[in-house]
Amino acid sequence: MTDLELQNLVEEIAHTYFRQPFIHQARFNSRLRTTGGRYLLTSHDIEINPQIATDYADTILVGVIKHELCHYFLHQQGRGYQHRQRDFKTLLHQVGGLRYAPPLTGKKRRLCYECQQCHTWYWRQRRINTNRYVCSRCHGHLVFVEKY
Repeated sequence: MTDLELQNLVEEIAHTYFRQPFIHQARFNSRLRTTGGRYLLTSHDIEINPQIATDYADTILVGVIKHELCHYFLHQQGRGYQHRQRDFKTLLHQVGGLRYAPPLTGKKRRLCYECQQCHTWYWRQRRINTNRYVCSRCHGHLVFVEKY
């Protein structure tokens, strides 16, 4: 799906479910890692994580778009557009949008280190300097094993 196709989909969903036009930009943003999408308050644009479009069904993508459009239209009307506010929760329930995005686990990496003396395994998300850090149990030398 391209940005133009996403723009057309967002405009169609806005017209169908909200009965209002979406007059700003909708685009994919590959820098989004943990969220399904976001609404930008200053430019009124909507950015969607491309991983939602590729890894999940179309109904999940539509649910994320509805969620962001709830932020969009409530902010335009000057009503409560934040997650905790009642206006947002009721509108989201009315249009059938997703409250939370599905887990985006594809980008998270896991590194494994093993102690050479006691063979204890350490799971990390960031690399560590094995010349500087040692095993917390026996103070043995750590060795990089593999990346998941």
